[in-house]
Amino acid sequence: MAVREGPARIPGKQTILDEPAILASYAKSHGFDKHFEPWLVVKPAGADDVEALVKWANENAVPLVPVSSKGGHLHGAGAPSVPGAVVADLSDMKRVLSVNRQQRMAVAEPGVTYDELNETLAKENMTIPMSLKPKAGKSVLTSVLEGEPRMNPMIQWSYFDPLRCVEVIWGDGVRMYTGEAGGGPRDLEKQQAAQKWQVNAMGPLMFDFYRVLTAAQGSMGIVTWAALKCAVKPRLHKFFLAPADDLSRLTDFVYKAMWTRFPDEIFILNRSQLACLLGKTSAEIRERRETLPPWLAVVGVAGRELVPELRFEARSKDLIDIAQTHGLDLRDGIPGLDGSLLLKEATTPCAGVYWKDIRDGSHCDIFFLTQLEKTGRFLKRIRELAEELSYPTEDIGVYIQPQHMGSSYHMEFTLPYDPACAKQTARVKALFEKAGTEIARMGGYYARPYGKWAGIQLNKDAQSFAVLKKLQGIFDPNDIMNPGKLCV
Repeated sequence: MAVREGPARIPGKQTILDEPAILASYAKSHGFDKHFEPWLVVKPAGADDVEALVKWANENAVPLVPVSSKGGHLHGAGAPSVPGAVVADLSDMKRVLSVNRQQRMAVAEPGVTYDELNETLAKENMTIPMSLKPKAGKSVLTSVLEGEPRMNPMIQWSYFDPLRCVEVIWGDGVRMYTGEAGGGPRDLEKQQAAQKWQVNAMGPLMFDFYRVLTAAQGSMGIVTWAALKCAVKPRLHKFFLAPADDLSRLTDFVYKAMWTRFPDEIFILNRSQLACLLGKTSAEIRERRETLPPWLAVVGVAGRELVPELRFEARSKDLIDIAQTHGLDLRDGIPGLDGSLLLKEATTPCAGVYWKDIRDGSHCDIFFLTQLEKTGRFLKRIRELAEELSYPTEDIGVYIQPQHMGSSYHMEFTLPYDPACAKQTARVKALFEKAGTEIARMGGYYARPYGKWAGIQLNKDAQSFAVLKKLQGIFDPNDIMNPGKLCV
């Protein structure tokens, strides 16, 4: 193979980086799995370059790892799991290709961040449904493709909403549109001139191709644009807060609130996670934690263009009444915390250091899907494991987020630690690995199976594993797309 004789052989208008410091930065992540420095980093200028790069990788049997976000990897999906890989860094593909106010749709390339997309959408009085305070440089497309939970589950019509149609270059080099866009022609401007706005994610024909791409960690193909369902920016918007001394006191209220469909956003945080979300320094986080309630249910209510005041007032009063029937006091502020401050912090992407890293310098997350009434069991078990391994239980951050109109609940444990302390790092690694196995044993579902979780989850269902292997053989027959991920 003559590939290594010169990166100039890579076709297209690619920017090629091979400086040692840059290569080393692409091998870092917050996870504990082993990663390798890439051979090269290639930055395509557009979809044609991506297509040429994928075909070149197939011809030369070079592993290809797609990355869209800037600023390091949280879970290791974009860090090479094999040596000699080429990273396809799409972060310079930053065009918002179209915005349609009537259909509430936007089409964006993979390098577009939340700040950049919302700045464009604001001109049409729209916004994109947010995940909880994304990191600086986070790609919107990566976020939706990987199924990061949204704070507004009531308008999640599928698990991967707001994702709709995409353009993808599959692992075999075939380029196509998915969903209703797959009906053609393969030209966005011509489709939109015919009033086709890439709204329906289903298809083309009888197969929903976007499902092969979601939560796949770039192991099937590379998405070069995606159509996203947006929301009208609210005229009135408030966060209401319901404190509690125990998680069990919040579950019935959240279930009832979800049943009424009155909230716009709804989620639960414990005091450790809440303090990290609000604090700007390590000292401030530790100080805030002492003043916050052990648990907090956060409920957002919005009034949009049609009778916004009436909608906001009616839903707010009903939710306050529902909270009272469950022994809770739902207000727009609690001592030491105003709901407007939390609204701003939760919906504004990080400007610098990721908020989970401010306190101790680093962190790792354990997250999975479950039902709300089972969350107490998982919380009890991870605290037991933490005590066994001498990790402070009060440092464990907890975030619980309903998804897909409450059909499932994302439960997340955050373990902050000081990466400069070898003893503390080893303790957290041991807790991370032991808890990962225990959570699966107890019925937690790793819908986003990073690292060793993939093996844990797939080993529970041999038939699904066989189907996944067959699918990858169809879309990536030469196994060039992010090999080592998903244990396939």
